Amino acid sequence: MEKKKVLLPNGETYYYIDEGNNEEVILLVHGNMSSGVHYKPLIERFKGSYRVIAPDMRGFGDSTYNKRIESLEDLSDDLFLFLKELNITKVHIAGWSTGGAVALKLAAKHSEMIDKIILIESASYRGYPVFKKDENNQPIIGVSYDTIEELAKDPVQVLPIVNAFKNNDMATIKYIWDLLIYNVNKPSEEDDLLYLKETMKQVNIVDIDWCLTRFNMSHFTNGVTDGDGSIDNIKSPVLSLWSESDIVVLEYMIDETVKALKDVKKVILKSSGHSPLVDCPNELYELIINFI
Repeated sequence: MEKKKVLLPNGETYYYIDEGNNEEVILLVHGNMSSGVHYKPLIERFKGSYRVIAPDMRGFGDSTYNKRIESLEDLSDDLFLFLKELNITKVHIAGWSTGGAVALKLAAKHSEMIDKIILIESASYRGYPVFKKDENNQPIIGVSYDTIEELAKDPVQVLPIVNAFKNNDMATIKYIWDLLIYNVNKPSEEDDLLYLKETMKQVNIVDIDWCLTRFNMSHFTNGVTDGDGSIDNIKSPVLSLWSESDIVVLEYMIDETVKALKDVKKVILKSSGHSPLVDCPNELYELIINFI
């Protein structure tokens, strides 16, 4: 899969995969520690029927990171500019993990551009917590970091990944993916190496983690920030997919988003973990196609 590139009006250069020439467009928004390339299983299945676009968001993959993000909304604003540069006015949007939160924010701000929304193991509309750790490195539930500098030193969820990226330690990143993401099935050796190489390009891991803790589209606090109520602006039908063996995004996180949406269908995937893209790509494809 070859990437194209486009310069956005905000000075960032977006790299993206663009397959198919159909009028109907599916925009695939990747998650943390990944890039558009991680959507390879879906891209291969979709491209005969749809135009499939999978960008690397700012600071991920080959895209630039000239200005640090201050919120996930910055990433959704990038996607809006990206679609405008490609002269695309309407899309179906799928967001995986962190990408689900970004997709929701884009749909809330620009509902006229979004046809259907597919959330794949999505972060909650109230963000994703990184709690402080006690002396045994166990999370202190409900106690969050006060500053991004403190969060960057988190000994479990953040610092090991920061150091792995800094030291180009692909073995540690592979261990994390095998433990947490590929806990059901593994990709082929060829695809695994491809995905790992893309993951290692990320330059914004601390910023993303910080923004995830502060993301809140609800009407109440998430313990860190007050919600902005923008979940009410979601007008499109939503398909929310969650896997029984997902140990990254827990079911209660899915359910709180589902409860807040007006037109939503939740589907539970059997024998799959945080990456149904690897665990059950055919089922994932069929569910999305039927929903669209």
